[in-house]
Amino acid sequence: MTAARTATIARTTAETDIRATLSLDGTGKVQAATGIGFLDHMLTALGRHALFDLAVEAKGDLHIDFHHTTEDVGIVLGQCLRQALGDKRGIRRYGQSLLPMDEALAEAAIDISGRPFLAWSVPFARDKVGEMDTELFEEFFRAFAFNAGITLHVTLKAGTNAHHVAEACFKALARALRMAVETDPRSPDAVPSTKGVLEA
Repeated sequence: MTAARTATIARTTAETDIRATLSLDGTGKVQAATGIGFLDHMLTALGRHALFDLAVEAKGDLHIDFHHTTEDVGIVLGQCLRQALGDKRGIRRYGQSLLPMDEALAEAAIDISGRPFLAWSVPFARDKVGEMDTELFEEFFRAFAFNAGITLHVTLKAGTNAHHVAEACFKALARALRMAVETDPRSPDAVPSTKGVLEA
């Protein structure tokens, strides 16, 4: 796989205006400016640990709440991943990570299958982390998975601190993605499917 695996997506609605650029074969450089400090923190962790170069700029109706911006950033990043992967030739396809963050332990498992699905089993002991509603993390992960066309399972194994729980989930996603999108040196030119394609 010699072609650059990059994508740039711009999406504008009545609620948000978002532009993102993603490079799968980066070094973990991230520029995140969503207007939501904690989401920027999580996106930075995601790019850094996946070794993706990522730039995200979002303007949204934060005077209402953080829902639209969080969900729509997930949509755009999922679209970036799908586009950057192309026909998915040569990738490992599957990835998993069991990631500790102090008392928190989160697991993420991915199949870049073309069949979008999210299984989310992550309870939070608090309703907010800073100003961000913890229920919005599931919205982000669902939007990302469905627009990327991946099957994604995220499970919290342990943890009580909401900050640590969220961060463990994002870092587990990052590490699982890093594994799944890597080139398989034993099969660099094949689509990893008995069907010959990785679509729904």
